[in-house]
Amino acid sequence: MPLLGAALLAGALGLGPASASAQQKFITIGTGGVTGVYYAAGGAICRLVNKDRQKHGIRCSVESTGGSVYNINTIRAGELDFGVAQSDWQYHAWHGDKVFKEAGPMKELRAVFSLHPEPMTVVARKELNAKRFEDLKGKRFNVGNPGSGTRASMEELLNALGWKLSDFSLASELKADEHGPALCDNKIDGFFYAVGHPSANIQDPTTTCGAKLVPLTGPAVDKLVKENPYYAKVEIPGGLYNNNPDPVPTYGVLATLVTSSKVPADVVYQVVKAVFDNFEEFKKLHPALANLDPKRMVKDGLSAPLHDGAVRYYKEKGWM
Repeated sequence: MPLLGAALLAGALGLGPASASAQQKFITIGTGGVTGVYYAAGGAICRLVNKDRQKHGIRCSVESTGGSVYNINTIRAGELDFGVAQSDWQYHAWHGDKVFKEAGPMKELRAVFSLHPEPMTVVARKELNAKRFEDLKGKRFNVGNPGSGTRASMEELLNALGWKLSDFSLASELKADEHGPALCDNKIDGFFYAVGHPSANIQDPTTTCGAKLVPLTGPAVDKLVKENPYYAKVEIPGGLYNNNPDPVPTYGVLATLVTSSKVPADVVYQVVKAVFDNFEEFKKLHPALANLDPKRMVKDGLSAPLHDGAVRYYKEKGWM
């Protein structure tokens, strides 16, 4: 909800004294599907912001959305204040390429901090006995919903491999919350998902129907990592999911929190302060956040300039 609309609504509902409703600021963080890590991370940030709302007057809410690309476009339109986005889509939005080519460079995009790593994750039905991604050619495969960072990354991988969507017998466009049940119901043979681990919608199919994680390696992946500053080779640890005892090599990006230069510095400062002043609590709010390091969060995976409000806090802490 735009700030003005929220303030008017508060007044219309007679929420507290006039001065309180006038000072109350409403911010919304766009995330992803409700079972994904983005939604949990956004919820963790809002929880810490709302803890001190008596002091700073900011009320934070989370919105489940289509993911990275949707969040960036919606921030650009002025309809979201913050959003979680993959580091590669932050890069492409700032430079105005790939899916952002038509809209052009988003020069008002600002980075706030980075979050957990997001390995590109391929999961297949155990009956397939897939040992590598190439084994899924000609199969029924979920490529992700349009507007998600997952889908855009999938297309980048297919380009690097010289494949088309028609190389799958079915290229379904299910959202992240739907791909696990579809796999276990034998409607698809596999899916691709960029996600922080552990994730509920990888946990479900590995537990329910013994689904297997498939390595993403080879010359096409080597080339993607070499040519793109936002990619890195990573491993999904063994034993994180049922029926998957071995580490799985792949590549990935970082989840990042982004905003617009139009969002006031004071607001961004309070959001950053809420997270880092309560950092031990923040890390406990989801397992994917457990190994975060503040000094890396303020520089890794950030291709848009840092917001002035974030810079102010990082300088106070001596991190910049």
